[in-house]
Amino acid sequence: LGGPFWDVALGRRDSRTASKDDANTQLASPFDDLPVLISNFQSHGLSVRDLVALLGAHTIGFSRCLFFRDRIFNESNIHPLYAAFRQRSCPQSGGDDSLAALDTLSSNRFDNSFFGELVNNRGLLHSDQELFNGSRGPTDSLVWQYSRDWRAFFSDFSDSMMRLGNLGVLTGSQGEVRVNCRKPN
Repeated sequence: LGGPFWDVALGRRDSRTASKDDANTQLASPFDDLPVLISNFQSHGLSVRDLVALLGAHTIGFSRCLFFRDRIFNESNIHPLYAAFRQRSCPQSGGDDSLAALDTLSSNRFDNSFFGELVNNRGLLHSDQELFNGSRGPTDSLVWQYSRDWRAFFSDFSDSMMRLGNLGVLTGSQGEVRVNCRKPN
């Protein structure tokens, strides 16, 4: 999709079980405010730079209306024309499964346009727009930088993905190296 490359360690062990509850409590929510996002990432040993770079992955993909409805109808830090555009496919009630691109400009290309969207108050998710509120917060300068310098974003994203890949590595008798990555051996 045009994004950067990074080294991926091979032979990593996978868990023999999965926990939906763990995933839901350890991953960031689309409704989180910036202090919660920062705390969540720091609890995993990731920095504010990692937070901003990794959320830049939202340059590709889509979200369900359920996750952005409150933002487009009730938040003030959203471009009014963008809110009106999104309201056409995500009504105040119903339509929970209607999809919208996380990055209107290039939802199928990995680039830095997501950050330009945030600078223009066109972040789809509350948690995304929290990265840039124009208040000189701890993430605003990174959003500005990435919106103007795709090379810096790509470099930081790659570094952050490698750090993310090194979290909670299973060793010894923990987990297994799967024959088929989609199911336990």
